[in-house]
Amino acid sequence: MSMERIQHTAKADILLNVTKGHFATGHSHINYYIDVTSQKFCLSEARKVALALAREYRATTLIDTILCLDGTEVIAACMASEMTKAGYLNINQDSDINVLTPERTVGSQLIFRENTAPMINGKNVLILMASVSTGYTAKSAIQTIAYYGGRPVGIASIFASLEQVEGFPVTSLFNPKDLPGYMTSDAPDCPLCKAGQRLDAIVNSFGYSKL
Repeated sequence: MSMERIQHTAKADILLNVTKGHFATGHSHINYYIDVTSQKFCLSEARKVALALAREYRATTLIDTILCLDGTEVIAACMASEMTKAGYLNINQDSDINVLTPERTVGSQLIFRENTAPMINGKNVLILMASVSTGYTAKSAIQTIAYYGGRPVGIASIFASLEQVEGFPVTSLFNPKDLPGYMTSDAPDCPLCKAGQRLDAIVNSFGYSKL
């Protein structure tokens, strides 16, 4: 598959690798595969993303826990470090921010054990994701946080096609305006399927598998 690099409109050193085609996720069909491997696992790239996202919250939002989905733990750790630095712009300065990944059951339900649930209960929780397309996963995270007594304060992601989920704002570095003709749809309604275009790959937060 041919990869294209999209440059962030404000920060030229933040790039998004995308491939156009016909892809199936667990919840929808999409016409762009967004590869955020380097941003999730390369420290220098993760730090760039973290600094850009942290700027959106450090002066305005109290955060006790960053809930990591899609393998975003490195980004979250960099965000927590940035937002707890001393400085008049940091509302969380000198605080301690938990970086937490939920456990998934066989049915993909998010849960927390007795040792990690206190990091959610009574805490202000920011959800961090690689991408938000249908909002299904973000909605599940919001409901789980509420169930465990936490307070969702927003959703941060590298790419998002939605501006809010369940009334909570989504902050992203890239959006559909950066991807001409971006499309996401339920599988039965997919216009590419109806046009007879075969799937190129099955994709999820771990990567893609060609068909």
